Amino acid sequence: MHRVRPGVYAPRRAWNDLPSWSRYLLRVYALHLVRPDGVFSHESAAALMGLPLFGHPRHLHLFDARRNRSLSYGDVRVHTSADDRRSRAVDGIHLTSVADTVIDLARALPPAFGLAVADAAMRTHGVTEPELRAILDRRRDGRGRKRVTWILERASPAAESVGESLSRAVIEWCGFPSPVLQQEHRVEGRLYRSDFCWPRERIVGESDGWRKYDEIDPTGSRNAVREEKRREDALRRAGWRVARWDYSATLGVNGLRDALRLAGLSPLRACDAANLHTLARNPRSD
Repeated sequence: MHRVRPGVYAPRRAWNDLPSWSRYLLRVYALHLVRPDGVFSHESAAALMGLPLFGHPRHLHLFDARRNRSLSYGDVRVHTSADDRRSRAVDGIHLTSVADTVIDLARALPPAFGLAVADAAMRTHGVTEPELRAILDRRRDGRGRKRVTWILERASPAAESVGESLSRAVIEWCGFPSPVLQQEHRVEGRLYRSDFCWPRERIVGESDGWRKYDEIDPTGSRNAVREEKRREDALRRAGWRVARWDYSATLGVNGLRDALRLAGLSPLRACDAANLHTLARNPRSD
């Protein structure tokens, strides 16, 4: 057996087979078993909501407005604040609201990761930019306000994946012009959408997410690859240049940047090396 936390165990083989984000969620559930009255926040609330995590967060997070100051014990961080936090219960587990969780993580995470969380909250939970900005304006602690403002100015439900959210940040920090998101293209009688589009340059950018190429369904994977090839060929025949990159190319920066340059897109500004460097690691996760 693997000890998830004191008094809570899981079969070791099952634990070892879990991906990192599922292990973290299991740690959250384990803490709930021993602290059923706890209100989860930050990454712990995000895991329960299905919002993105980056790596395996080191700590479990609770919010307790009754405390005078925050505290830590073991792998648990208990946060407090004079500001109000809304909470809700999901399947009997208490957690901070989606909007409060987004602001908390936007203040704490590297900016591109915070943007991905905000995009996902807008896309899957219907949170709006005015709602998030109202919460930020009510916060008395100014820590991270500049970073959160940058995120709120760019957050969009049009980003359909974490890879697309991170790509938008890298595109900006590499100095490229801003793309149009989810542009529709009617080509050869069919309607396609592109992740990123620069209409004046006739360039389309695609952030590949490999979940659609599922190894559990080889037939579906072959069909998906074939459809992607057919779609890309049609766009090229219509005069579009197509740049493709994957998640690792985004985090590594050079792969994404080279793909766009080879497609003919030129930077308009000098690169923001300081922000690009924040993609190298998430200091809150292993």
